[in-house]
Amino acid sequence: MKIAMVSEHANPLAALGGIDAGGQNLLVAELSAALSRLGHKVTVYTRRDSREPAEQVRTPHGYRVVHVPAGPPKHVPKDDLLPYMGEFARFLRERWAVNPPDIAHAHFWMSGLATVSAGRIAGVPVVQTFHALGVVKRRHQGADDTSPAQRIGTERMLGREVERIAATCTDEVFELVRMGVPRSRISVVPCGVDLEQFKPEGDRLPKGRYEHRLVAVGRMVPRKGFATAIAALRALPNTELVIAGGPDKRRLAGDEHARFLRSFAESMNVADQVRLVGQVSRTRMPTLLRSADAVVCTPWYEPFGIVPLEAMGCGVPVVASAVGGLTDTVVDGVTGALVPPRKPRALAGALHHLLTHRTLREQLGAAGRDRAWARYSWDRVAAETVRVYERANGSTVDTSRAGRAVGVRR
Repeated sequence: MKIAMVSEHANPLAALGGIDAGGQNLLVAELSAALSRLGHKVTVYTRRDSREPAEQVRTPHGYRVVHVPAGPPKHVPKDDLLPYMGEFARFLRERWAVNPPDIAHAHFWMSGLATVSAGRIAGVPVVQTFHALGVVKRRHQGADDTSPAQRIGTERMLGREVERIAATCTDEVFELVRMGVPRSRISVVPCGVDLEQFKPEGDRLPKGRYEHRLVAVGRMVPRKGFATAIAALRALPNTELVIAGGPDKRRLAGDEHARFLRSFAESMNVADQVRLVGQVSRTRMPTLLRSADAVVCTPWYEPFGIVPLEAMGCGVPVVASAVGGLTDTVVDGVTGALVPPRKPRALAGALHHLLTHRTLREQLGAAGRDRAWARYSWDRVAAETVRVYERANGSTVDTSRAGRAVGVRR
């Protein structure tokens, strides 16, 4: 099957943790690689945001990345990209008029806009993954939401126009149905985790002077809820919190939110317990996660959340906010604990119980590892995605290889 992945702002080749570079980049990269392993021909279309990369890049994982000339060849915040989606769509139309894919998979709403425009002319069926919904972002950010005014209306339109929607969690399904999208056209396909990289065996980052270590990972933005984890440290005096994400450590001092977090930690009298380490590479991330007694994920809202999966793969229990996709990933009392968002006292209580019971941590960590293997391997996610593609185009593509990859009986 020829598959076009359209990811207008999230380049799968980008380093994670920077501005507008996070879970969508990882999902597009790993899903494209897994689909390529299953024998499919995958091309990722992403906007050229620099003069450096070639128009086409063949990755070591078997898929191609095409850098689309739409707008200036420099970084543009994703919320400012809408005016360039016409150019993006024209590029796709021209390519697909000559060599159309069997299916197009759009990631994020602006990708969907360009993909539907090109796909309708070329006769290419479209699958949409939103990654985040405008109605949810507006609900949680209010006046701080910088999304274009057209976003929510466009997402409703895409819900009617595309052949299928691949939602990343059940919470997103509920939101889509409220928007008027028929439930019968929505499939839930979660993100995955590289279980060969994120595993319990391997090096661990040495601990410092504190008995316990908590690790939090994410972009340096308020909605990730790092301040909640910092406030919880007041009740956890023998515990350090390592926060990874944002720019590299040399440039971290210039990051506005990093400065806020340091100031907030001082106001809470826990500055000595907080370490901001900046961007951590994918190769070093398992070493950091394995060193934790627990991984803390406390966002205000989260469309899916990849960090809990990576922690579970490493056999580390997760304490997370009961929001969005985290309620699918973390099983309360089985693989970790779920707590209300923005409630430092509830978070501290759950963490104190966990940190004082080593056997419980080991049990939750082992259960998390089992759940990651059973549900979230990239080969399984790829196989489920192919079934969504089949339903979108009504094809009879042979997915027996995908079925064997995850032990699915067909």
